[in-house]
Amino acid sequence: MTEAQTAPVKNTRTLVGRVVSDQRDKTITVLVERRTKHELYGKIVARSRKYHAHDEANVYHIGDLVEIAEGRPLSKTKNWVVTRLVEKARSV
Repeated sequence: MTEAQTAPVKNTRTLVGRVVSDQRDKTITVLVERRTKHELYGKIVARSRKYHAHDEANVYHIGDLVEIAEGRPLSKTKNWVVTRLVEKARSV
């Protein structure tokens, strides 16, 4: 297929975050931080949220920066799938 004939891309939400847990089989926990302005005081504050993402091959580990995309529900709490590795964790 050429570039013009590729399959249509779904409009799914994507987020970038840091892996904070990889203890479960085929599942990682990703912490996504965003900076927003406080509604009343105007100060920039960091808001964070954790997402459970599907990692089929168990290749992502704590500290990795990954991109996750919204998908179909895979379990009670897991609706996201890891799409790519943005940055590997630095080893100490």
